[in-house]
Amino acid sequence: MTKKCYFTFPNTHQAIRAEKTLAKENLEYKMVPVPRSISSSCGIALCCLPGNAPFIRDYLAEHSIAVEGFFELEEKVSSGPLSFLSKRRN
Repeated sequence: MTKKCYFTFPNTHQAIRAEKTLAKENLEYKMVPVPRSISSSCGIALCCLPGNAPFIRDYLAEHSIAVEGFFELEEKVSSGPLSFLSKRRN
């Protein structure tokens, strides 16, 4: 089991803005469908490791990107704790 953090957004526009803004930074994160344990509605969430969450939260706030919610979940990982992430680089 490993912990993953999820940021949810009020709409797709904010999720896309978050992804474009964070692409400028060398952070590990991934845009994923909102997990069913958070919401049964469709949507996009930003997934990251707990160590990156405070920086990402502050970075999104500095760039006026609306975050609807923040969730920390323990999940099974099949092949290493970073397998779900991809580095975003310019």
